[in-house]
Amino acid sequence: MSAPSALSEAVAERPASPVSSHNEWDPLEEVVVGRLDGATIPSRHPVVACNIPPWAARLQGLAAGYRFPPRMLEPAQEELDGFVALLESLGITVTRPDLVDHRQRFGTPDWSSRGFCSTCPRDSMLVVGDEIIETPMAWPCRYYESHSYRTLLKDYFRRGARWTAAPRPQLTDALFDPDYRVPEAGEPVRYILTEFEPVFDAADFVRAGRDLFVTRSNVTNGMGIEWLRRHLGDGYRIHEVESRCRTPMHIDTTLIPLAPGKVLVNPEYVDVDRLPEVLRSWDVLIAPEPDPVTDRLLKITSMCGKWLSMNVLMLDERRVIAERHHTGMLRALEKWGFEPIPVDLMHYAPFGGSFHCATLDVRRRGPLESYFS
Repeated sequence: MSAPSALSEAVAERPASPVSSHNEWDPLEEVVVGRLDGATIPSRHPVVACNIPPWAARLQGLAAGYRFPPRMLEPAQEELDGFVALLESLGITVTRPDLVDHRQRFGTPDWSSRGFCSTCPRDSMLVVGDEIIETPMAWPCRYYESHSYRTLLKDYFRRGARWTAAPRPQLTDALFDPDYRVPEAGEPVRYILTEFEPVFDAADFVRAGRDLFVTRSNVTNGMGIEWLRRHLGDGYRIHEVESRCRTPMHIDTTLIPLAPGKVLVNPEYVDVDRLPEVLRSWDVLIAPEPDPVTDRLLKITSMCGKWLSMNVLMLDERRVIAERHHTGMLRALEKWGFEPIPVDLMHYAPFGGSFHCATLDVRRRGPLESYFS
């Protein structure tokens, strides 16, 4: 009989996983924070254009493949550096993706594209317990984005984490509705995605132990939700949250659990009376109207809309990092019994989000629990 290989011995003696995160609020111990380095204006594509005004989509298409200008990058980088320094000062381990040149062109037999950026690990990876799942994203410009994190993923795997990649999508024209248009006010919500194949962004899901909440969107279709439901199996339940947003994308400006029994919701996008039944026993916290953004450049370049004020990061059940500019949200969090920590990250919006988007919590101290009867 041949001697066991080093790999088989390592598998047989798999250590406790360095990845363990079951919800949005247990004490944060380790987090991945995105990078601005190499950020590139994304190639024109319907899934990018459908979430921004038509005039902005035309400008974006003309500038595709170029670096973002220093006027946008420099203030965002300064704020990001301050955010990372704060996390580290609080004793939280911060890891970062590799440096990548997103200007490089790549493709499949069906299409080609340049990249975008590595700013939002929350989109391309989903942590459920000790497992990291690479998501099948609908954006051609983000097809290989998770490769920026492969050094980290391999390290977590070697140290005992589970690592899964959802089926890589074809992203042919069959996935996108050629007749799609943004619905007018009062019209039913519609989506640019068909059900040709499973696609989803991890940021369309939030976690509350054995229950996950999801919004169907212009980057997450029904097949994507069903793929994750089957993959996780009977130990988890996935509840769909209806969104009234006319260009839906990512749940963390629509609904986000803040602590056991407390969920923050967007009153513009969510009909509280139509929330999933399991949330009826929780306190539903109605997000205040966001403070207006007066910076003209931010207003015309942000992909995220005004409700980015909701994009907070829980450090534990009480402490929460929130945008300094949104004083209404800071006051509301205090009123609800939280301890907000005001931090600047306004200039990160053109690159995909704020504190929740810019992070992936890979380890929170706490067990897997069910918070609903």
